[in-house]
Amino acid sequence: MKGWMGKFKVLSLFGLVALFLSACGKENLTALDPKGYGSDKSMDLIILPTVIMSFVLVIVMVLLVLALVKFRKKKGREDYIPKQVEGNKTLETVWTIIPILLLIIIAVPTVIYEFDLADDASASDHLNINVTGNQYWWHFDYEGLDIQTSQDVYIPVNSKVYFNMKSSDVIHSFWVPTLSGKLDVNPENENTFYIDAYEEGVYWGKCAEFCGPSHSLMDFKVVVVSQEEFEQWVADMQNFDPETAEPASDAAAQGRELFQQNNCIGCHAIGSSPAAVGPNLTNFGDRTKLAGVEEMTKEKLIEWIVNPELIKPGNKMTGAYPEVSKEDAALIAEYLLQLKPSEITIESAGGLK
Repeated sequence: MKGWMGKFKVLSLFGLVALFLSACGKENLTALDPKGYGSDKSMDLIILPTVIMSFVLVIVMVLLVLALVKFRKKKGREDYIPKQVEGNKTLETVWTIIPILLLIIIAVPTVIYEFDLADDASASDHLNINVTGNQYWWHFDYEGLDIQTSQDVYIPVNSKVYFNMKSSDVIHSFWVPTLSGKLDVNPENENTFYIDAYEEGVYWGKCAEFCGPSHSLMDFKVVVVSQEEFEQWVADMQNFDPETAEPASDAAAQGRELFQQNNCIGCHAIGSSPAAVGPNLTNFGDRTKLAGVEEMTKEKLIEWIVNPELIKPGNKMTGAYPEVSKEDAALIAEYLLQLKPSEITIESAGGLK
């Protein structure tokens, strides 16, 4: 008995810990607090089967308890065998049809919502953003606006925004749980869905498909702002010219020279450049996260420039350029951190929750 009770206590403890940890997370990285049309529909699809399966569970448990009580072994009836029901066509028909009906009830709205969210019939009337998934970062190209960003994507509130997604390497999955469901990002074909955010704010996005050693670090942000702020951000980004923008300090000026001398510009565009193979750095100074996951500090940025493998294993930047000293990396970091073309930023949108 003592051994059995010990195991029971251990299992109970693990159960309580699991229940406690299930409540941990980020407020804006959850599908249970919908802030967009897609996540609203996803929540409906969470509630519907939960209610149905809860009802089924109650019925099954009631029948089980009744069977255990009614047909339990009783004194004087040790040899009693209840009436067997195998082969009863009525019962077998009932418990075959009921699960089918329940599956239909769940499947019909699921299919309707999937077609609804993938409907791009009105895409030409709304903002379109071409998304490219890369190991291990995201690139966003605003159709018709001559604007490109990486890691952070800005969209207006209460407006359909169509995301046309494709991968440059392996399969990824684009997921902003608080705003919408997830969609695979494939190398072979383009997938499209839209996000219609209800509230302004900054929302976390994740890659939801294992894509390599730094898959868990492939984060991004969706910054939802008012229509007026979005228009201002678009104007600021379009008017930003890296060639004429004056560095904020002598160190930043030296950093710009080193940025060009080390051919960083060969992979990273500042401004709009579809030829760039690395993340766009136009509004790099406005980001609150380095490489999508680390706190944006000058020290961390220097560490990233010197050895990016320490932060994101398997990234394609490692070994792609000559060795950079910490002193030169500090100057380059000074230049990158002053790239702030707009006053519309993550901080002005409410910051990360």
